[in-house]
Amino acid sequence: MNIKDIIIANNFHYKKSLGQNFITDRNLLDAIVKDGGVGKDDVAVEIGVGAGGLTAALSATAKKVYGFEVDRSLEGILAQTLKGCENTEIIFRDVLKMSDEEFKAVVKEPFHVVANLPYYITMPLIMRFLESGLCAKSITVMVQKEVAERITARHNTKEYSAVTVAVKFYADAEIKRAVSKNMFFPVPKVDSALLKLTVVPNKYGVADKEKFLKLTSAAFSMRRKTLANNLEAAFGTAKTITEKALERLGYPPNARGETLPIEDFIRLYDLIF
Repeated sequence: MNIKDIIIANNFHYKKSLGQNFITDRNLLDAIVKDGGVGKDDVAVEIGVGAGGLTAALSATAKKVYGFEVDRSLEGILAQTLKGCENTEIIFRDVLKMSDEEFKAVVKEPFHVVANLPYYITMPLIMRFLESGLCAKSITVMVQKEVAERITARHNTKEYSAVTVAVKFYADAEIKRAVSKNMFFPVPKVDSALLKLTVVPNKYGVADKEKFLKLTSAAFSMRRKTLANNLEAAFGTAKTITEKALERLGYPPNARGETLPIEDFIRLYDLIF
């Protein structure tokens, strides 16, 4: 009996509020594991286990799999779909509500996150692992196509945003594959993409991470305003200081946030602060 048959046999009712759209195609599930770079010596963490399709694929490859799920009504289904997966542990808890210490008490080794995420927690979940003290080596997640495009966007494009810069501050981002909405059950309204973030500790050597990210967030806060105006509003920094710093970097004084790649945001930060 395949996973879809098990779901139907258990009379499972999908919960729209939890963003439950499952993948049952084994070829795609195996490809996700491969794209996630998970090998026989690796620990994998899955968020949103669902019916256990990806969990089983991870179990066949990884040394250990920790799956986090909030919907306890899936317990009976998982007992069937994960039968024989001795290296797998399912934890019915919300990762976003766990402290670093609580998470480390469960997952004690460096790990790879691999998940078909409920879309409503995409950015909170990604930033949870990037900003924390947890030892995530990489984060490979199925997300809405437009979110993946925003995260991997280049400067001087409409998709480029504070989110792009925040993710790039911690990790190298790439889209591994596009995934049609028809690969999910139930079928969602939008297409998806598999996004891989390879975490690079202390990637840019910025001492005050919070201040830098506040600067980049302010830079995009009002896209129609100049960078100098936005920083004056956020920090009280005189426009002339920002304009002179921009000119030193080769930009006009009326430059906007979307014109700077992250490397120039780093240089601007060093010049101003």
